[in-house]
Amino acid sequence: MKKPLILVVNDDGIRSKGIRTLIDIVNNFGEVVVVAPNSPQSGKSHSISLEEVIRCNKIDIDNGNQIEYECSGSPVDCVKLAINKILSRQPDLIVSGINHGSNSAINVLYSGTMAAAIEGSLLGIPSIGFSLLDYNSNADFTESVDFIKKIINNVLNNGLPKYVSLNVNIPKSKKSYRIKGIKICRQAKSKWVEEFVEKTDPKGNKYFWLTGKFINLDTKEDTDEYALSNHYVSIVPVKHDLTSYSNLKSLDYLF
Repeated sequence: MKKPLILVVNDDGIRSKGIRTLIDIVNNFGEVVVVAPNSPQSGKSHSISLEEVIRCNKIDIDNGNQIEYECSGSPVDCVKLAINKILSRQPDLIVSGINHGSNSAINVLYSGTMAAAIEGSLLGIPSIGFSLLDYNSNADFTESVDFIKKIINNVLNNGLPKYVSLNVNIPKSKKSYRIKGIKICRQAKSKWVEEFVEKTDPKGNKYFWLTGKFINLDTKEDTDEYALSNHYVSIVPVKHDLTSYSNLKSLDYLF
């Protein structure tokens, strides 16, 4: 019986600790090919390279069984390139991450990690984005491993609804508590309040550095933010259809 073919992508770069952890995990499940950015691509969302060439080179980083390529493009570029030029057949699963930092709530719209998973689901391939709520480059993924293994195993055995990907966020473990389990959730209503730090470079020219604050606008208990704040892994099923169906008839006044 042929082993499942698993494509691994991320947005933090091919050498980040998160993707190295994910590669170690999926090597236990099948034949693994990694196509990931050669530099950090956080916040790239679903961007693709239209005016720049994409360079992709086969590399060896460790002694694992996986085949690896580093790519100069975005996470979505990596998926497109893998499917169209690198892989000999369509993968049975695409996993993206493990992202260093949250992709819950509204963050999913900005996420390169989730964009790669959504791109996979557009092609009808079961796809999962994993994120740990720890931005530290040396984050501890130890407690995440068993949950990620469980989710991957269940998806490989049972599949996913067509054109649906999973946005999986994992709370940062602390000495004061352990992760309690997994909850299927909806995306919390939220927003970012942007702030721009204004500076002047040595030549006297102004430049701006984007910062901001995350605002959770949702107090209900069925959201990803609630699950994470109560020490559960959150899983949000994600579709790429952005149509507001509830407003299709109410906007008749426009014509």
